[in-house]
Amino acid sequence: MKELKSRIHENGIDYILVGDYYVPDWKLPEEKRPVGHWGRLHQAYLRMYRPGFYSELVLSCKLHTYLADLNEQATERCSLIIEQMAEAEGVDETLKASDQILWVQSMNSIRSRAEEIIKRELIYD
Repeated sequence: MKELKSRIHENGIDYILVGDYYVPDWKLPEEKRPVGHWGRLHQAYLRMYRPGFYSELVLSCKLHTYLADLNEQATERCSLIIEQMAEAEGVDETLKASDQILWVQSMNSIRSRAEEIIKRELIYD
């Protein structure tokens, strides 16, 4: 009887011998970036309202990278919007020094509005 090789390469795929069968030797890509808050929100949206696209990302092993990219974009955009709104409304360090409660209220309002913009533009599109 012919001795079976422990590893083979056919049709562009590596196979490893397990018992009497060759099984594809697939490895998931290693992604170190976090998915984060925005990525998890978008993942829930995709799973619920875009199941075909979600399945495509999962099966192609691109979901984590896609969500990590979206999270980075949303975080940067949200920070930029908060900064611009605070400047436009005059919420700065002088207000913080003179009236802390008003500064906190204003920043909370600005952050809430910025998050709604991000959700509308990037997360639930």
